[in-house]
Amino acid sequence: MKAYVVNKNENGDFVSGIEEVPIPVIGEDEVLIKASYSSLNFKDALSSIGNPGVTRTFPHITGIDVAGVVESSNSDNFEVGEPVLVTGYDLGMNTDGGHSEFVKVPASWIVKMAEGLSDKESMIYGTAGLTAALSVQELLSNDVTPEQGEVLVTGATGGVGSVAVAILSKLGFDVVALSGKEEKIPFLKSIGAKEVILRDAFDVENKKPMLKPRFSAVIDTVGGNILAHALKVTKYDGVVTCCGLNASHELSITVFPFILRGVRLIGIDSVEMALGKKEAAWNKIANEFKIPELETLCTEIGLEEIKTAYETLLSGKSVGRYLVKI
Repeated sequence: MKAYVVNKNENGDFVSGIEEVPIPVIGEDEVLIKASYSSLNFKDALSSIGNPGVTRTFPHITGIDVAGVVESSNSDNFEVGEPVLVTGYDLGMNTDGGHSEFVKVPASWIVKMAEGLSDKESMIYGTAGLTAALSVQELLSNDVTPEQGEVLVTGATGGVGSVAVAILSKLGFDVVALSGKEEKIPFLKSIGAKEVILRDAFDVENKKPMLKPRFSAVIDTVGGNILAHALKVTKYDGVVTCCGLNASHELSITVFPFILRGVRLIGIDSVEMALGKKEAAWNKIANEFKIPELETLCTEIGLEEIKTAYETLLSGKSVGRYLVKI
């Protein structure tokens, strides 16, 4: 079968590309998926350059997402021909991932495709879309409503950010998008942003412990000083979710937003979450969170185009989602 493989050569350098590799053989409680689509995420790009925080086992097939049909099964829960998808857990990290024609996974990682969602649609969302949906759901679960005011989405042109903008807009929220890409303002407005703030205008160097409140909620995808500033401008009883660290993994802020305004900061993880919660999120994506004109959020590529797309992701120039047709 064809797969996108990362190798570590004798000099310790990482090289990657398409290779012919054996179709994996499944063991007890494992399933072999015939892949139709995957996607690209920043974590995949890090894996492709041997980032030890993501992947330590080489040769390695990238791809933390995959959708397709069951080719063979050693599990009573899945039948041959059944449409399924996998996101998260160890897929594409130290377990060979979704950028291959066949993918072997434990049955406990697999979600049955939600009714009303195709394999292609599920991978346009992928891990990024699932993370965005979980972030939006946390706002709703904490009683954030459109009537309370604007919602800020940081890193808005990225995979998580762009899907979050589109879902929030569909639900009737006034969305303010934060981005460093001035040329993508029309794109952000086309997917539902009411206003776009450029990153240079976001006063992250302001050392005041709190600032004039503006946003009823925030979905942060980048971390660092951007998250810190967003917390300072969140309204009383506001909700802030965080799921990324492209800006920084560090957070420098006082406790004042939390103890004087009752702001809640909620971490979002879509990797190790319980399968039942993951299935519920996918059902939301297939129904009330489903985005009109979903394909405008993605660029479709083949396996042979992954290498170039990784370079774009790592340089911070990507927009929206990369859909990989296997």
